[in-house]
Amino acid sequence: MARPDGVVIVSERFWAFAGRDGTLREGAMPRTRFDRIPLLRGVMKLAAAFAPVFRRSGVAGRRERRILGTLIVAPLGFVFLPAAAAWVAWGLVTAALLVWIFRGRTLRLHGAEHRAIAAVEERRLGATWAGEARPSRFSWRCGTNFAALVVPVTALADRVWPFAPALYTPLLVTVLSLALTMELWRAVQASPWRVARILLLPGLGLQRLTTREPALEETRVALTAVEAVLRRELG
Repeated sequence: MARPDGVVIVSERFWAFAGRDGTLREGAMPRTRFDRIPLLRGVMKLAAAFAPVFRRSGVAGRRERRILGTLIVAPLGFVFLPAAAAWVAWGLVTAALLVWIFRGRTLRLHGAEHRAIAAVEERRLGATWAGEARPSRFSWRCGTNFAALVVPVTALADRVWPFAPALYTPLLVTVLSLALTMELWRAVQASPWRVARILLLPGLGLQRLTTREPALEETRVALTAVEAVLRRELG
């Protein structure tokens, strides 16, 4: 999770935020009890992913939490608008959310986040820190790839929804689409067949927009967060 002022690295149990100003903040990820329940586990995992941002002890201030919360929850009220107005409102809120998320140096730090994780997977942490290695700034496991999967899944779910429309239908379709996409995401990530990754190619393409080539200084910020998480996981 890249931010304008640093990088958050998350594992199953811990998170760490390394700031561009040299600060380091650490915390524990919430535990879920639904890891073996299909669909529900995906929704709970997505909710838990926001913990470093929305917790009071997390990386975001009160003002930022309120803004992000408003932008995320606002679309639920669009069900009361005419269809055309709802689409316009949804587009404006989505644009505002993207501008807010990718402000400042977020794009470069997003690339640094991917590079730091790739450095771990390739066992080139030291060389990457020294600038001797430059692992890819693109990642198969990036949330951008997940977002690219959500769009077609949601469109399909909305088209094949078998029940009569109601006020709560958009919410149910959205939650179900997120849950289905997470199951698809897990299957692709766990698949031994590389051909399954074809489904992630649109997301990799989008990463050309959501990342920029990071400077060594920015890569070291991400590596600092990675080191903090690894230290706690392995310690």
